[in-house]
Amino acid sequence: MPTASVNGIALYYEDSDPDGTTGRLPLIFAHGAMGNTMAWWQQISTLRSKYRCIAYDIRGYGRSPDPTAESMAHLIKDLEGLIDHLKLPKVALLGQSMGGRAALGYTCLNPDRVVALVMADTWGQFEWPELIEKAKQFTIPDGHPRGVAPSFPQEQPALYFLWQQIGGLNPKPRPLLEGPTPGGPKLEEVRTLKVPVLCLVGREDVIFPPAVIKAFADELPHAEFVEVEGAGHSVYFEKADEFNKIVASFIEKQKV
Repeated sequence: MPTASVNGIALYYEDSDPDGTTGRLPLIFAHGAMGNTMAWWQQISTLRSKYRCIAYDIRGYGRSPDPTAESMAHLIKDLEGLIDHLKLPKVALLGQSMGGRAALGYTCLNPDRVVALVMADTWGQFEWPELIEKAKQFTIPDGHPRGVAPSFPQEQPALYFLWQQIGGLNPKPRPLLEGPTPGGPKLEEVRTLKVPVLCLVGREDVIFPPAVIKAFADELPHAEFVEVEGAGHSVYFEKADEFNKIVASFIEKQKV
């Protein structure tokens, strides 16, 4: 199993081109709280023909340990450590939900190393009291499956079962996700970020609804906002084909 010695742990990752022989742009996948490296099976199987796809288990998820129960405190530094371990001068980053905390934080610290940033169903949860207050007006209905659109369990029962099983493989107790990301950017840094950012959200996302993601996108100087119909908080899993096309099209525009 490939691991990187990062900040005191063996961080697990998978690399579609470990020797870098193809010369393709590295695309790093940072999963959400219901995911791990396996969650990206619908992306990597398709996008590996265009990019060097690298997925990793965030500390405390999948096969990456969290011996000190400080996953949140290491989110950004662990991603930075992985990129340095692999000696990658330029990358594209894709963060889903929780993974967006790491992806945005790294990008703000290292804008010259990031060609494109994809924020999928996430605004990065940095210190922004006004948006945090705005998000409080949205509530999750009783019985809602939370991480997906309410119709997904009935319309795609096999995929929904697989989504649950992948998330169920993560060790317990789960890392705490409350509050802003330690070491995360300030709003002023986000407002001056030169990196192109794709802000993608499911129309039926009840965790970070479209209005919240749109407010985030409006603060970025180089952002595209895309709302995907019929999807909830896990567009990458619920509408994989559409998600992959949107992501690839966005990244290709930045490579020109």
